[in-house]
Amino acid sequence: MSLKLYNLSPGLLLAIVVHAAVAPVVLLTAPAMAAQYGGQFGFGAGQIGFLFSTELAAMSLATLPAYYWQKRWNWKNVALAATLLFIAANIASAFATSYVSLLILRFLSAFGGGTLMVLGLASVVLSNQRDRVYGLWVCGQLVIGAIGLWVLPGLFQRYGLSVLYVGLAALMTLALPLARCYPANLERKDDLRRKQTSAAVRKRAAISILGLLSFYIGLSGVWTFIGSIASAAGIDAAKTGELLSIATIFGIVGSLAATGIGSRIARSVSLLAGYAIMTGSILLLFDRPEFLRFAIAACAFKFVWTFVLPFILGTISDQDQDGRLMNTANLAVGGGLAIGPAVAGQILEAGGGFSTMLGFSAIATVLSCAGIFAAHLSQTKNTVAEKVPA
Repeated sequence: MSLKLYNLSPGLLLAIVVHAAVAPVVLLTAPAMAAQYGGQFGFGAGQIGFLFSTELAAMSLATLPAYYWQKRWNWKNVALAATLLFIAANIASAFATSYVSLLILRFLSAFGGGTLMVLGLASVVLSNQRDRVYGLWVCGQLVIGAIGLWVLPGLFQRYGLSVLYVGLAALMTLALPLARCYPANLERKDDLRRKQTSAAVRKRAAISILGLLSFYIGLSGVWTFIGSIASAAGIDAAKTGELLSIATIFGIVGSLAATGIGSRIARSVSLLAGYAIMTGSILLLFDRPEFLRFAIAACAFKFVWTFVLPFILGTISDQDQDGRLMNTANLAVGGGLAIGPAVAGQILEAGGGFSTMLGFSAIATVLSCAGIFAAHLSQTKNTVAEKVPA
């Protein structure tokens, strides 16, 4: 009998974590990439921003065709095609000679990577320890993002941007065999998820997706402008940079804590504790915080963001029947990451100030908690009712 971890084969677990780590590397290392785009190619701020927006949009748009192929095509073949697209687009990006050609190639690369993200998120439905798997899913992204921000500036000075694109292609080539580890689909006749979807289930699904969207709107607004909050409070920029690097370590610890806890503690406790700390860390940023208060807020925010996310995804995954709900979750993540900074920026430009912006993010976080917790309680109550003999 083959070894299984969290009810997943080692190959599938590795595929979920590795693909989720490699696919969004450009977005995870955006600060280093942005500086290199400007220095090497002379791109303006608008062009650089549009490049990153294009990659984020492509990863989210990969959700749309997935609604079609998830029930019709073999997932192994989809994973193989997405991996090959990612490899080819990154190799071609290393030789791109114009802004337009690079823009197109970055869209294609992110679309392939987004498809792999969709496959990974949906495949976690097969696990009996989803919170733990999603913890590893988050941790992989944080680790490779931290490594990238550490090593890329030096590599860029010697080899230019092409070193990242070739490196991504090489990493995904090494991971190519993992494409065959995905299931053919999630159609399993003996699974309770095969039962007809009721109105109550659809309502829970909608509430939980809105909760995830609100979660990302709140956190992305805060994290995008956290450096500006420090600057407005008179905190030295160098100290802020060092602190945010340390906060990344707290983020890795948070995801590992979620993986370690898993189902050992009731999910309701983990969700409530996580949301309470997250809301508290946002409140600590009010009224021009001094360095110590800012440091506590930033580290707590990063820790709890990655701690509570696996439990949120696990709550949504519990309601998934065929992978499509987790597909929608991928769209909600991209939408939240786009909406949060845009709304926060508009609040600041309109003269609302950081307190108004932080208040908006805190409200979004509380609304997310209400939606996710309501969906979790309803799902738990329904599960208990199914186990009670008639």
